[in-house]
Amino acid sequence: MALPVFSANFCRVTAENSVTLKDCLHSSTCNVVPKDEYIEVGSDIEIVCQTSCVHSKVFWTLNGTRVNESLSNTINSSRTVLSLRNFTYPKAELVCHTADTERILGGTIIRSYSKPRNISCMFYYSNQDRPGLPDKFMCNWEHQKKGNINYTVLSKSSLARSWSEICNSHETTCISDYFKISDKIPMPVNFSVTVRAKTAAWNTSSDTYTFHPSKILQITRPKLKVTTTSDRILVTWTIASHKMTTNCQVKYRKAVNEATPVVLNKTLVNTETSEVAIENVDSCSNYTFAVRCALKEAPWSAWSQETVLTKLKRSDVRLRLWRKVAEAEKNGIRKVHAMWTEIPSSCQETFTYTIKQTPYKDLMTGVNHTDTLCGSSMCDVDVNQEAHRINLTAFHNESLSLVEDSVYVPAIDESLPQVTDIQTSTHEGSILVNWKAPLQPVRGYMIDYTHNGNQYYWKETEYTNVTLFDLLDKKPYNITVTPLFDDKTGHGKTAHQICSRVGEPGNVSIDNIQARDTSAIVSWIVKSEEPCSGDIVNYTIFYGTQDGPQLNVTVGNTTQEFVLKDLNPETQYNVYVKATALTGATQSENKLFTSKRFDPRLILALSICGGILIILVLSLGLCCAVQWKKFTEKPVPNPCNSSLAWWRSSSDEKGICSYPPFLDPTESPCDSVYTEKALVSPLAPRCNDYPASDLTEDYVDPATVSDGHIQSKTRLNLHGTHNSSSPEECTELLPSENVLSSPYRSQTSVETPAPRAIKQCKRSSCETARKNAASYCLCHFRHV
Repeated sequence: MALPVFSANFCRVTAENSVTLKDCLHSSTCNVVPKDEYIEVGSDIEIVCQTSCVHSKVFWTLNGTRVNESLSNTINSSRTVLSLRNFTYPKAELVCHTADTERILGGTIIRSYSKPRNISCMFYYSNQDRPGLPDKFMCNWEHQKKGNINYTVLSKSSLARSWSEICNSHETTCISDYFKISDKIPMPVNFSVTVRAKTAAWNTSSDTYTFHPSKILQITRPKLKVTTTSDRILVTWTIASHKMTTNCQVKYRKAVNEATPVVLNKTLVNTETSEVAIENVDSCSNYTFAVRCALKEAPWSAWSQETVLTKLKRSDVRLRLWRKVAEAEKNGIRKVHAMWTEIPSSCQETFTYTIKQTPYKDLMTGVNHTDTLCGSSMCDVDVNQEAHRINLTAFHNESLSLVEDSVYVPAIDESLPQVTDIQTSTHEGSILVNWKAPLQPVRGYMIDYTHNGNQYYWKETEYTNVTLFDLLDKKPYNITVTPLFDDKTGHGKTAHQICSRVGEPGNVSIDNIQARDTSAIVSWIVKSEEPCSGDIVNYTIFYGTQDGPQLNVTVGNTTQEFVLKDLNPETQYNVYVKATALTGATQSENKLFTSKRFDPRLILALSICGGILIILVLSLGLCCAVQWKKFTEKPVPNPCNSSLAWWRSSSDEKGICSYPPFLDPTESPCDSVYTEKALVSPLAPRCNDYPASDLTEDYVDPATVSDGHIQSKTRLNLHGTHNSSSPEECTELLPSENVLSSPYRSQTSVETPAPRAIKQCKRSSCETARKNAASYCLCHFRHV
């Protein structure tokens, strides 16, 4: 930190004194000396303030704090001395002020430095496996680590008169090859060491430290050997021969959890080999062993370390056999699932297990039963309805029996007590189980529990409550409590299934959004992958625009569809659904939708109406086209098929055929003709069949003659014509026998309605009739 303004030539001119500006410029200066001084920590220093330019007392401040006046001494009117004893500040800012105006007369910065201390030196071996003399010499010390400091290690043996440089360094450690300095530090002779520290501003030296080589020699690390047996561990080590007393330490700890190590101390006197036996270790566990040694008062050697796997101890084998008995089948056979505590898999020996199920009644008679070879920690056997004793035997290397255990299986109808009123509850991932004891005294209770029906866990207690720990999170457990007696086992009682912890509700996802102009239908689904998901209490739908407020609506747990109302048309909204349970909440992803400009239902209705209208128009057009086509495709009458007849006129009396008169003189001849397909009797002869004969025509007015009369008359006429007419006669224009009505419009005479007599026409008259009929046809075609 830089000091404020230090005035080396400061003078104050006032009316109260006789000092003029000219006198001030030629007088002594005001200043503080020495400047930027470095002193050793703990030493004393005096700071002088020159006050020749003022006639006032002064005071001092150190790092902004006023210094006690007792430390300041005024020599005369021109000098004031500040004495600081045992200076320990790493840096101090000293400022001299006038007492009356507190003006700064000058200042200085004092920095302190320390000398190296706590020097330790050591001879050591860079190669821990090579005996003989050490090849390295190293010294360490403590010192301030500020600035660029050069260190020099100086040594002088008891046989030498001057100091010799051993090594140089910029750190607080200095290493040198011993063979280079062996002439300066003889091994069996005491020697002294000092460290000199030097910078551009100061230099200092440490105190002198004297060493004996045997007390700073670090010997090579021991050679370690660890032997494991079934009941103990033997640790053996060997050191290099020094023919001196050696202290050693043995350290070991379980490697799996890095527990606090156990340290054993042992002293070796004039020996190179030692050992120690350790018994308090776990079976089939990895242990780390380490050994180090040192000469008396010398530094410790490096650790010799080794990790070994301990063997299985017979006393540590606890099978803890238990069984689960299934319901009896139709044939009375029950399946018993036997399970036991597995010997640690880390044990590298070979272990086998056998199960023997013996009926309880045969235990006294000594009947032998076949053993069942089982797996590592479980086995299934079949028993009948009777009581049985299940025996488990564990073998080491398939021959040496380690331990045995047994459990009782009661008969189906055996009267044994059960626990009652089992209550379960959960707390922070654990399950608390309580029950009522039976009336009979019991030895304890066995609680078995499983989350999948395959892997079982069991726990024994003497109390009527137990807490199950280390459970799988959010898994349903089936728990059974079975009372234990001295030599038997009662029937188990199973509690209701309970979850180790009820989690959040299932995952919510928005299934569909049907947007309209001012509303939207939002539907969602809930998928739960966990069997212990919490029951949903309600759903909350959050929605809103990007810049608008966030709205929400809460609905019941049975609703999975909701209509958002009062929306703005053609506006983008975001929506998500949150499902809330007593144990937590889950929410769906945020989804965006845009409301429509118009109501889609109105557009749909207009589309349907338009479609119906188009269909009606098309149908009507199609009907009209079909009718027009039928109308335009009416056939042109064939004159040869015509049954047209004429009324007789006065000219007919003379044998000449003429046109019949019309009722309305203004009506066109074509108006009286209608087109229907003429039916020609197959019995009627054609004009072409009889070209030279005269035509005989019989005409009966339908308006004046009854149907029966017409039909009989027609049949008679046809019959007579066909039989008696000459070949020159023509009957083509007569109606057919099978025709019920004439295909043409009736022609009524204006003279008389009486039936006309049959007249015969000659060939010339027939030709004339044909021409007349052709004229009628042509006229009718044009009219159509």
